[in-house]
Amino acid sequence: MQTTIKILTLTFFLFIIGIFYLSLNKEKSYNTKSLVGKKLDKIILERFDGNDFLDVEELKKNDFTLINFWASWCGPCRLEHSTLMILNKTSKLKLVGINFKDKQVNAKNFLKELGNPYHFIAKDEYGKISINFGVYGIPESILINKELVILNKYIGPLKDEDYSQIIKTIN
Repeated sequence: MQTTIKILTLTFFLFIIGIFYLSLNKEKSYNTKSLVGKKLDKIILERFDGNDFLDVEELKKNDFTLINFWASWCGPCRLEHSTLMILNKTSKLKLVGINFKDKQVNAKNFLKELGNPYHFIAKDEYGKISINFGVYGIPESILINKELVILNKYIGPLKDEDYSQIIKTIN
């Protein structure tokens, strides 16, 4: 009887240690860096004003799409906004803005003050959509092509070198 208890106890501890060891080797953060080069499956984004949806078929019509996660309360989002306004003038690129955990009135005031660079604005009221894109802070931007392949992810406000890389990619 004591031998059985010792064997069961040892087996239990080895099982727990095995689970712990396996969990150490797993990816601890959800980000799309590992998804660069992979295809997005399903995207259904609700328009900011709630009147319409954007899906993958709509995104396939664009040569390239830059999906930008932003909020009116985000200081770095203000820093990158002028870059987004310039990118908006590029005919091969459509900008999709996903407003992250923001009040609609504040977001509208932000765009009224700084200009609206987006061709479509979606809302992520509770932060659930951003998780599917691996976003863990804003601003973040994801560049995709018409086949919905993720070409690059930009963490933080877009910088001059990011702008140059986007232009080089889409031309």
